[in-house]
Amino acid sequence: MFYPRQAWIVFLHSLVVLLLSACGRVPELNVVATLDEVPGNITVTPDKRIIFSLHQFFSPDWRVAEWTQQGIKPFPNPGIASANDPDITLHSVLGLQSDSKGIVWMLDNGMRASETPKLVAWDTRQNKLHKVIMLPDPTTPADAFVNDLAVDETHNSIYITDPAGGDNAALIVVDISSGDARRVLQGHQSVVPEELDLIIAGEALEIRQADGSTVRPRVGANPIALGTSNEWLYYGPMHGTSLYRIRVNDLLDREIEAEALADKVERYGRKPISDGISIDSDGNVYITDLANNAIGVIDHSREYRIYITDERLSWPDALSFGPDDRLYTVSNQLHKSALLHGGEETAKPPYYIFSFTPLAAGVSGR
Repeated sequence: MFYPRQAWIVFLHSLVVLLLSACGRVPELNVVATLDEVPGNITVTPDKRIIFSLHQFFSPDWRVAEWTQQGIKPFPNPGIASANDPDITLHSVLGLQSDSKGIVWMLDNGMRASETPKLVAWDTRQNKLHKVIMLPDPTTPADAFVNDLAVDETHNSIYITDPAGGDNAALIVVDISSGDARRVLQGHQSVVPEELDLIIAGEALEIRQADGSTVRPRVGANPIALGTSNEWLYYGPMHGTSLYRIRVNDLLDREIEAEALADKVERYGRKPISDGISIDSDGNVYITDLANNAIGVIDHSREYRIYITDERLSWPDALSFGPDDRLYTVSNQLHKSALLHGGEETAKPPYYIFSFTPLAAGVSGR
């Protein structure tokens, strides 16, 4: 049953699609790759190398891969896992992002091996390790699940979302030069989940517990992206109906007390339950809309609308601009993994890498 506001939103979306169609501007999904392996997050380097994590919920043999015309191969090549230093072995990577120099920053949450989370940076142009930054306790507590990141070359910093246990969700601010990391906004409404069920194709996500009972997950801070000018950081809880933003200068100011920093957070607009976001040069925020097999957008009106929808967008996980001014995303059927489907895995290949035309260009890698 539609309530009046819902019906009005659907009508407006249909009208927008009709108008765009008349102008020849309806975006179309282009299949970049069909995969047997399950992708996690994706980044496209300035040299148009397509790098993606392999989702740890499906226990892949590789942690990160690169797509080529000949198929996929483990990334980096030669692999970090073959190095002698155990600190640079990749355990469980989801979030990853390339910077303007082709350095791919990989966020290793360490959960598959109960290891300390860390950032591992690989220089794709020099084909060598660039940097490792460890993220030990108290930056990452025992229930940390560092999930996604935004690389800020202007301020030489990285911002990380950690949904953790829900109530203790937070952002993490990392100084790239020193490796110093701080946990901020822990427990703030902008990072903790709301009481929302994610329902896809009529089924709610459920996690089966050891005693056989099931619970419906509530995931906090997850989607995160910088505006193209690196002035604002946008983020929000996965299970949340609001997108928030905060000025980067405020995040980086160590003199601001926790309560005062919380007052700097601004609610930007309405969003659906989502896993990834990206922002173009005109300030349009693209959002993966999990329940609707869609990519949505918040434009300058700060109103959310569906931008592109397709049944093949079965859990669009993450977004990244490429140097070709297209926006890339993946489809990984995560809701059909055993972990989120009551212990029964029903996901089946093919999984996808897609690209589509955004409203405006963005920063490659993000």
